[in-house]
Amino acid sequence: MVVIVSLVAWALQLMQAATDRQEFSLMLAGCMVCSAAVGLATVMVITFTSPARLDAQGLALLQAAAGAAVELPSL
Repeated sequence: MVVIVSLVAWALQLMQAATDRQEFSLMLAGCMVCSAAVGLATVMVITFTSPARLDAQGLALLQAAAGAAVELPSL
């Protein structure tokens, strides 16, 4: 979350500099940084709320509660 907030802050600084200097390239850079922050936030939300992750957490909690250890077959 700190990375996302810092990316948005940097994008806002770039866009403010773009309006002060009347430069389109800085505005474009600010939009690209902001879209990178949105993409990172989207990936984080998908990762943290995916059904596979939730199932894995539930399985780990069940195993911890039962005190069962996973035994691998010996070769």
